[in-house]
Amino acid sequence: MKNGIHPNYREVLFHDLSCDFKFVTRSTIQTREMITHEGKEYPLVKIEVSSQSHPFYTGQHKIVDTAGRVEKFRQKFGAVGSKTQVAAG
Repeated sequence: MKNGIHPNYREVLFHDLSCDFKFVTRSTIQTREMITHEGKEYPLVKIEVSSQSHPFYTGQHKIVDTAGRVEKFRQKFGAVGSKTQVAAG
């Protein structure tokens, strides 16, 4: 193998922000932040979903801030952008 062409493979701390779950694994991902965990300093990667928060693994369905997207689209583009009719409620 050539020297100097391979990424830095090291221990990294992943932090699931949705359920405050942290785990350490090895990765080559580039990070800007560092964090101290259990007395050791690690590069920090913030994630939204992990096995501790994903519905497939937990068996619980969580709604992730999707409310208002369709309404925001309709306000921005009106009837021009949508080919479907709004259901009368």
